[in-house]
Amino acid sequence: MPLYDYVCRNCNFRFETLVRSNSLASCPRCSSNAMDKQVSAPSAPPRNKALITAARRQAAREGHLSNYSAAERMQLLNRP
Repeated sequence: MPLYDYVCRNCNFRFETLVRSNSLASCPRCSSNAMDKQVSAPSAPPRNKALITAARRQAAREGHLSNYSAAERMQLLNRP
C-alpha cells in the first residue's frame, strides 16, 4: 500500500494516508472524496537520536504513529 499526500479541494486540509488500489481516499476532516494528490519528497532518515525523537514527536502530533513500536504507540495513545 503506497503512502500518498493529499489536499482536500473542499476544506483545503492537507494529510497523508495509505491507499489501497481498490479504494478512494477521503478527507479525515470533511469526508469529501475531492482530493488533489501531492508530490512528496523522500528524506534521508536522521541518524542523531535527538532528531529521531523530535521526528517521532512531530509524527505523533500529526497522527502518524507507524514509526513507533506497538508498545510505544500504546504509551503515546494512553497519555492524558
